[in-house]
Amino acid sequence: MEFNLNSYDGALPVEVTLDEDNGRYMIRKSDTSGEFFNNPMEMVKWIRNNLKPEDFCIPAEFTKMMSSLSQFE
Repeated sequence: MEFNLNSYDGALPVEVTLDEDNGRYMIRKSDTSGEFFNNPMEMVKWIRNNLKPEDFCIPAEFTKMMSSLSQFE
């Protein structure tokens, strides 16, 4: 799964990648820094603690992404 969410704080979208086949769990923030995780549960927990719908131009996209990721909680 891959999600691209446009945020208010940068020109580049926040990119969330959850690739179980290749063991890649990462987030590229709008400032191009990133976060890497060992498993999808760690990634979802980090997202819940650090991002919120109001951070994004279309909050519903964030909500939809979190709904898709809820299977990994």
